[in-house]
Amino acid sequence: MEFLFGFGILGSLIALALGLFWVWMLVDCLANQSEDKLVWFLVIFFLNLLGAFLYYLLARKKRIA
Repeated sequence: MEFLFGFGILGSLIALALGLFWVWMLVDCLANQSEDKLVWFLVIFFLNLLGAFLYYLLARKKRIA
């Protein structure tokens, strides 16, 4: 039973981290994206984590470079 409790805490921490990543990418898009802001917002909002990872890999790194 203690194993399940420990896994619940670990799962909650992972879910919290992924949720924070999603919010971070959404805020970054709205604050810093100059072109295609609406498109990236919609991608991140409707595709959730997949959209946030796509934004991170495609748009954010390109903007920083």
